[in-house]
Amino acid sequence: MPDRAEPVRPESVEPRWILRHRPSEPSLFSGIYGLVLASALVAALDPAGEQANPGQDALWVLFTALASGAAHGYAHVIAQRASVDGTATTSRLRLVLAEWPLVAAVLPTVGILLAAVAGWWAEATAVDTALLFNTVALFGWGAWAARTAGHGWPSSCRAGSMDMLIGLLIIIANALIK
Repeated sequence: MPDRAEPVRPESVEPRWILRHRPSEPSLFSGIYGLVLASALVAALDPAGEQANPGQDALWVLFTALASGAAHGYAHVIAQRASVDGTATTSRLRLVLAEWPLVAAVLPTVGILLAAVAGWWAEATAVDTALLFNTVALFGWGAWAARTAGHGWPSSCRAGSMDMLIGLLIIIANALIK
């Protein structure tokens, strides 16, 4: 029986923009991780009945993202060191710096909290807005990843919806805990 090759999708099926802006796997991983981290932190840092401090909360979200990105990158360095010759190289520094999407993913949450510092809205509104933004962004990342993998719109929307469930679970937990 002859080998059957996988069908090749014509390039015209996928919009050129999607093909040009295909996210890397590490970027997707770090971006989604950053959104979930920001959502969990903003929900945890806004306990009911306490004095609002959105500026301090914004700093904690940013600091935690920086620490998480550095820790994740450094874990890659340790794993590489254990599996190779043990010498440090500039590629290992690149492993740590490659975690920038995690930090970038929390910046909208930080900006929303800083808007509360500026008095544009109350901290509770900022928290709700950040949770909603991050949940919609999770949908977007999931759908985008599926589209770049060649899935159609219905399948991509299902994938985005599954990612969005993480954000919805954080919103539900935030409501139940308060």
